[in-house]
Amino acid sequence: MDAATHGSGEIYYPRLLLPSIQTALLDTRVVCVLGPRRCGKTTLVRRLDPNRPYIDLDDSEYYRVAREDPAGFVASLPDTATLDEVQRVPALLSAIKVAVDRDRRPGRFVLAGSANLVLARQATDSLAGRIETVLLQPLTEAEKERREGAFLSALLANGLRPSIQAGSVSAIEGLPRRLVAGGFPEPVPRNPSRARQWHRQYSASIIERDVRDMAEVRMAGRLKRFVEMLAVRTATLVNTSNIASDIGLSRDTVNHYLEVLERLFVIRRLPAWHSNEWRRLVKSPKLHFVDTGLAAALARRSTSDWLARRTEMGRLLESFVVQQVIAQSAWTDPDLQFWHYRDKDKVEVDLVVTRGASTWGIEVKSSASVSSSDGQGLARLAARCGDNFESGVILYAGSSLLPTRDPRVLAVPLSELWNR
Repeated sequence: MDAATHGSGEIYYPRLLLPSIQTALLDTRVVCVLGPRRCGKTTLVRRLDPNRPYIDLDDSEYYRVAREDPAGFVASLPDTATLDEVQRVPALLSAIKVAVDRDRRPGRFVLAGSANLVLARQATDSLAGRIETVLLQPLTEAEKERREGAFLSALLANGLRPSIQAGSVSAIEGLPRRLVAGGFPEPVPRNPSRARQWHRQYSASIIERDVRDMAEVRMAGRLKRFVEMLAVRTATLVNTSNIASDIGLSRDTVNHYLEVLERLFVIRRLPAWHSNEWRRLVKSPKLHFVDTGLAAALARRSTSDWLARRTEMGRLLESFVVQQVIAQSAWTDPDLQFWHYRDKDKVEVDLVVTRGASTWGIEVKSSASVSSSDGQGLARLAARCGDNFESGVILYAGSSLLPTRDPRVLAVPLSELWNR
C-alpha cells in the first residue's frame, strides 16, 4: 500500500482497520467508527465507498435540521449513508434505530464520531443488537511505514524466532523521534516545534469543545493543569489520593476527570492482572496516555531528553508500546484483553495479553542490550499462570531476536512493532 496525498497536501496513510470495517458492513446494519478527534476517522469513512452519501454534522445547516427534526432528517436520507460527528446530535440514534428496524439490510449506516460520554452511552442503549462499534486509534508506527502490523499476530502464533543481526546500536536511531511524534496524522510530517504546537492546540480544543460541553463536568477550569499533570505520570500506577492532593481536588472529582478523559481517548487505564489465588498482586490500574506525542508535548519532553531523562522517557516508551500493541489488536483479534502485572515485591510486567486463560507477557526496555535480570517479571508471571503462560518478549532497543534462559521468552527489537 502506498501513501496518497489529498488535494490539500495532507498525506494519507492507509489504515489497517479498513478491512475490518468493510467486513462488518456485510452483516451489520450500523457500523460506528469511534476514536479521538483528528485521528483520521473522517478520511477513513469517506474512503469506504466513494458512492456512499456523506453528511458532516459539523455543517451548520445539517446540524440545525438534524437537531430540530431527528426523525425527519433520518427519513430523508438515502438507503445507505455516512453520518460524521454524530455525537453532536445524540437524538439521531433513536431515529436510526427506527429506520434500521424497518429496513434490516446490512451496511445501511456508517457513523463516525469522537468517543465521548454521550455517544458511547446512547449508541449502546439505542442500537443494541444492531450496531458494531470499531475503535480507530491514532496511527501506529506500522501504518506510518506502510507495513502489515503483524507483530502481535506473530506473538500469539508463536511465530517469533531468534535471529542475529549486525549493528544493534543503529536500532536506537529514530526511536525518541517516534515517541514524541505520536500518531495523529496532521503533526507527523511537521518539524518537532510545529508538532508540539499542534499537540498543545489539540489539548486546548479537547478541553474547550468536548469536556466543557458535558454538563456533568465539574470545576473544568482546573482541567488543563490536571491533563498536564497526568502527562508527566504516564505509565505509573493510578493513585487518586495523591493526584487529588497534588492538584487540590476531591477524589470524586479526580475520578470523574479520569473517566471523561478516558472516554475521549486521551488516556487509558490499564487494569491489573490478578488471580483470586494470588493475593500479593497489586490491583491498582496503570495510567497511560493514548498518544505519546500529546503526552510529550504536555510534559515538555523532547528527543534531547532521551539520554538526560531516561526514567521519564522510559515511561513514555512504555506507553508507546502499550498503544502500538493494543492498536494492532483491532485487526488481529479484537477479543484480546490487556493488563499490567505488579506484585507487592514490585516485580512487574508492563503489558499482559490474554485470550481466555492463555497469557502472554511483554516487557519494555529502553537499553540496546538485555541482561539476565530483565526477564524477572515474565518469570514471575509465568509461575503465576502455570500451563496458561504461552510466551513472553522483552522489547529492547537492539536489532537481534535473542534467546533467553527461558525458552518461552525472547528478547525482541522494538522495531519489530513496525517492521514485521
